[in-house]
Amino acid sequence: MTGPARCVVVSPSWWASVQTSPGPTVWRTRDPGSSPSSRSSRPRTDAVATLTVSAGSRTRVALRRLGRQRLLALLFVIPLAFLVLMPIYRLQTEALSNGAQAYSTEFGRERMPGTILATIGLAVGSLAIAMAAGTLLAWSATLLPARLRWMRVLPILPIVLPFVAGVLGWTFLLSPRPGYLNALLRRLPWWDHLVAGPIDVYTLPWIVIITGLTLTAFVYLFLSAGFQNINSELIEAAHVSGSGALGVFFRVILPMIRPSLLYGGAVALLIGLGQFTAPLLLGRQSDVNVLTTEIYYALYNRTPQDPAAAAAIASPLLIVGVAVVLGQKYLLGNTSRFVTHGGRGFRPIQRKSKFAVGLILTYLLLSTVLPLVALAVVSLSPFWSRRIAPGAFSLDNFRELFATPVLVDAVWTSIWISFLAVAICLPIGFIASSLLLRAKQLKVTRAVLDLIITLPLGVPAVVFGVGFLLTYTRDPFFLYGTKWVLLVAYVTIMLPFTTRMHMSGMTALGDAYVEASRVAGAGVVTTNLRIVLPLLRSSVGGAAALMFVLLTHEFTASLLIRSAQTQVMGTVLYDTYANGNYPLVAAVAMIMTAVTFAGVVVALSIGGSKVFEDL
Repeated sequence: MTGPARCVVVSPSWWASVQTSPGPTVWRTRDPGSSPSSRSSRPRTDAVATLTVSAGSRTRVALRRLGRQRLLALLFVIPLAFLVLMPIYRLQTEALSNGAQAYSTEFGRERMPGTILATIGLAVGSLAIAMAAGTLLAWSATLLPARLRWMRVLPILPIVLPFVAGVLGWTFLLSPRPGYLNALLRRLPWWDHLVAGPIDVYTLPWIVIITGLTLTAFVYLFLSAGFQNINSELIEAAHVSGSGALGVFFRVILPMIRPSLLYGGAVALLIGLGQFTAPLLLGRQSDVNVLTTEIYYALYNRTPQDPAAAAAIASPLLIVGVAVVLGQKYLLGNTSRFVTHGGRGFRPIQRKSKFAVGLILTYLLLSTVLPLVALAVVSLSPFWSRRIAPGAFSLDNFRELFATPVLVDAVWTSIWISFLAVAICLPIGFIASSLLLRAKQLKVTRAVLDLIITLPLGVPAVVFGVGFLLTYTRDPFFLYGTKWVLLVAYVTIMLPFTTRMHMSGMTALGDAYVEASRVAGAGVVTTNLRIVLPLLRSSVGGAAALMFVLLTHEFTASLLIRSAQTQVMGTVLYDTYANGNYPLVAAVAMIMTAVTFAGVVVALSIGGSKVFEDL
């Protein structure tokens, strides 16, 4: 030893910073026995410098990582923005062409005030029916006996039934002369003197009723979970305070489920405003027109086509739709104000009612069973008349359809385009949900993405259909006449559904599993593939089921962007209906229903028995 022994003095926090520092290690030493006051100032200066370099390096690494995240997020958001915003931009550009002359021409027509009033009446009337019936059904579902809890699924079945098939079923039931129910009602003493009626399904009130029955299922979908999460202790406390059953319902229960009411009501209002199928199939018989049918007539009943007129007529629906979506977000505000239970003390509602069973079965009969029975009877008959002749039933209509290449091609096009759209939408929804829930540092990107994802829900399908037609019938993406235009349209329309379903599952899952996986050394991709996705299986299955159901019987946008070479089941059904061959129409509707139910069965097998609960 040529000199005194030297010992190393290391601070724990400094040692941790040295370990993580990419720079060279600088040791700070002193002689044994020397006093603190005799320490050299240079080692202290070197340590401080090392700490400064280390902190700066970590900051640069964090900034580079944040920059990569922003870049990847932008690469994800920009294509979605094109899908959603470009049709809206093309729509407004077309409407404002020639000095916005289309606005003054279309809204100056003599019939336009009546059309606007019919549109408002259809939206408000169907909303009122759906909110009242959906709320009552959701409340009834909480009162089912334990052995009948499976009946909670029944009010959702009208969503599985294609709406165009349901409308046709009610046509066969309530058409003034040959309608089966009308023929039965005319046997009663009150109406035995009538030759037609007593109900005319082709009038605006019955269009409103049929639309409201279908929208009830959507309202029930949003309200049922809210009702099931109400703590029975809160209801008991209200009863103890002297409130009656109605007082508890209106003063306690409804305020607690306000988020579900607002969301369900907004969706029902938007669907009612953009309702196209029932007014098109039923309103033409009695000259009942709404804005959506005027849009269609401007494109396909005028020679030449008038896309500027269609875009101008669509503008009010676009404005109202966006306003409803933004207003809903504002009214909900902080949803933590509506928590209905606080944890382990939660007790669900336990009261039982036989009236609830009867109410659910009655709704199922009116919304699903009766239309399906009417469709089945007509599809098996050689012609449609008020008399049912079981002896004449046969499968000839189905044989004729499957011998028609156009229908067979339309069935396969509907199936594989819907399947491909679902396969594309599922990863998009997963990534979008991850960004919206976990990318806290990307505030602006998250806000833009949330708006883009929400817009397709606020824009009626018929308005988007016009936008798609204007966007993809010109450069740089000329897709009209191909099946790819259907795929692009389907993916765009389904963005809100796939994202909200994934967000619901991720919110319930929390962050604990993700954090544990990352601490164990797994990367982002490994964590999502091995941890998150298996835990979200039922949510993914629910999203797939809902999207496949909606896409296989999608009618509105498909009718606007289809061509002679590109047909789906809904467009073939409309062409057959326009030709007046009602038994073939009923057979096509039954095929659509069968395909939809088959898709739900597949989703149940993949996602498990909780798919409908997640819906």
